Amino acid sequence: MITGRKETFEMDSTLAVGFFGALFAIMNPITNLPVFLSVTDGLAPAEQRKVATKTAIYCLILGASFAAVGSQTLSLFGISVDDLRVAGGLVVLMIGLNMLNGKPSTSHHGTEGERQSYPEPDTVAFYPLAFPILVGPGTITTLILYASHIHKPVDAIVYAGVFLAVLMLLFVTFWNAAAIAKRLSDNARVIMSRFMGMILSAIAISMIAAGLKVLLPGLA
Repeated sequence: MITGRKETFEMDSTLAVGFFGALFAIMNPITNLPVFLSVTDGLAPAEQRKVATKTAIYCLILGASFAAVGSQTLSLFGISVDDLRVAGGLVVLMIGLNMLNGKPSTSHHGTEGERQSYPEPDTVAFYPLAFPILVGPGTITTLILYASHIHKPVDAIVYAGVFLAVLMLLFVTFWNAAAIAKRLSDNARVIMSRFMGMILSAIAISMIAAGLKVLLPGLA
């Protein structure tokens, strides 16, 4: 009985740590702070905080929607979770490698032309901040993949708790964006970006490997 409870706890904690690591690395509040400041440039601190609140709410709605109906949507197109693991893992790997090389990912931050056409600062909460910068292909893939690990109520609680924790960190960071930007050096941002890029790349490799083991059993 005790052994069974221990195994359940280990499974829950593994899900939580892996999910938090992947989601935090992609939605990283610190590395996305300069983006938030740039698209809200010219706004008063009070207006920036309104944008931060709206952005967090939009991320919650989008993330919850993809987590709830993502797997069903895939099944409509005949796509399995393991197909998504390989394809999504490649997307996440490219994002991680771009972070390691100090380059913005066009799948999340948009191309140069798209960045120039971003709307006025007071209308950026949904586009481009919530979508596609924060809830882009990498985030969507991560939400759907880890949602497939939910098999019992405690898994759903862990999943929701981790997602809300990342959103709370994001909200607090953006809410205090002006104050944090004054205290956070460029070197600290670079170090955080490189470290998260390495973590994200490792998680992406594990996604790809897990998918390939199922799709190509001979590789296992």
